[in-house]
Amino acid sequence: MIDNKMYFESKVNEDISALIADERSHIGFYDLCDQETENYHKFAGSVSKKHIVVVGIGGSALGTSAVYEFLDLTHRFDKRLHVLDTTDPLVLTKKMYQIDLEDAFFFLISKSGTTVETISLFKYISTQVKIQRDNCVIITDKGSALEKFADAESLRSFYIPDNVGGRFSVLSAVGLLPLATVGVDIEELLSGARNIRDSFFNEDKYCHTLLNKATFYAQQANTYNINCLFSYSEVFRQFNAWYVQLWGESLGKKQIHSELHVGLTPVGLIGPTDQHSFLQLIVEGKRDKTVTVIKIKNFESELSIPEVTLPCLEGLDVLNGYKFSELINMQADSIIESLESLERSPLDVIEIDSVTASEIGSLMMYYELLTALVAKMLDINAYDQPGVEMGKQILKAKLESKS
Repeated sequence: MIDNKMYFESKVNEDISALIADERSHIGFYDLCDQETENYHKFAGSVSKKHIVVVGIGGSALGTSAVYEFLDLTHRFDKRLHVLDTTDPLVLTKKMYQIDLEDAFFFLISKSGTTVETISLFKYISTQVKIQRDNCVIITDKGSALEKFADAESLRSFYIPDNVGGRFSVLSAVGLLPLATVGVDIEELLSGARNIRDSFFNEDKYCHTLLNKATFYAQQANTYNINCLFSYSEVFRQFNAWYVQLWGESLGKKQIHSELHVGLTPVGLIGPTDQHSFLQLIVEGKRDKTVTVIKIKNFESELSIPEVTLPCLEGLDVLNGYKFSELINMQADSIIESLESLERSPLDVIEIDSVTASEIGSLMMYYELLTALVAKMLDINAYDQPGVEMGKQILKAKLESKS
């Protein structure tokens, strides 16, 4: 479970709880953590290939990558996950070189079934290796063009629930199927998410925490419109990327009952690296930012700084003997204290116990719930993306004009 300490308090909007409870009846991400996993395990057990390749972009890939990269430094997986989520030819060339195509299994993921980037990548892959039932599965909406392609090619399909948007889909087949195939404990992942979900709807530990935080963000959106997630470990790098999409694509909208455009800008930072860059802007720049620091209590690592004295650097012998896990958390604590001392600097700290599937599941549900709450308070629809669709339509017109 995660601990969340806040250095601010707001007048909580309790009415939002009822709106979210009502929303739960028709928005699907809330209850993905209750699903049966037998079919995922059965399919995963049938895949013997060692290179597991996710072909998708945005919500079809970011969540899966976030979970895998979070766990990869501390867990030994028999299989390796690759994510093809860019049309950059230089990156694509490098990533394809790292994949043993004869020992690769492809997860082709597109909710709409017609995502330009995903289909472009798949067209290229199909010229490099023969795509067939024993090395490819489709994950898409029921009835999509991609499902029809799967039927035509005798490929197996898994479906994304109609009421689950891409950026909220990590706990559906989108994430669970490739993660189970790699070897992630998906029951533990779902259990962590379920604990947060149940705590919120049972008005338990996380209910007031989430309501307090969401209310502050919504009420102060014009003053503090930039939200910095300062994560103190490299295991969070892809989680930060997932958060940026979730937050940005869900909360940058025009209000439902007015013409007012609102939004909260997400920034993902990694400590201690970004202490030497972005922190200066937070401390002495414009006071328009909230900061959430994420820490890990137990890195389960004994790696320490040796008892070594270096010529001319004797003053730094104070480092000797400290574990690196102690050092990184002392760095985080120093930043927390410095931000706490600033006037008008909204700050909260999330601590997770360790690097486990349960903890990343908890964090994901925490942020999905927080996103839903803030959206309700801002009077926006968290689940559409008209700005993104506009860009897709323009791209489609450009492509068709050259055909």
